[in-house]
Amino acid sequence: MSYIDGFVLAVPTVNKAEYLEHARASVPVFKKYGALRMVENWGVDVPDGEQTSFPKAVKCGVDETVVFSWIEWPSKAARDKGMAAAMNDPFFQNEDGRVPYDGERMIFGGFETLLDEAST
Repeated sequence: MSYIDGFVLAVPTVNKAEYLEHARASVPVFKKYGALRMVENWGVDVPDGEQTSFPKAVKCGVDETVVFSWIEWPSKAARDKGMAAAMNDPFFQNEDGRVPYDGERMIFGGFETLLDEAST
């Protein structure tokens, strides 16, 4: 089964186009190092819960939108090797903190796929 890197972050709503441009530009980098696909999702119905929620987890402001994304890898071993290589790629080395979101509030984790059922 595949391995997934999942991410939740708050993006200033005015930076939507810039975020999408950044995400699109990073796809070939991750694929170059073994990623199978990348998925970016812009929040449209992400309620603020009473105890926990996506907005609370990333301290989403009123002028920000929650983004939920993931990168699919063929295995954890491929992910470990590929992610290390991607982070050392000139694309990421030359960012100098110029990303359209606050990376300090991003939450992320790695997940082994237990079930993957596509509709037929």
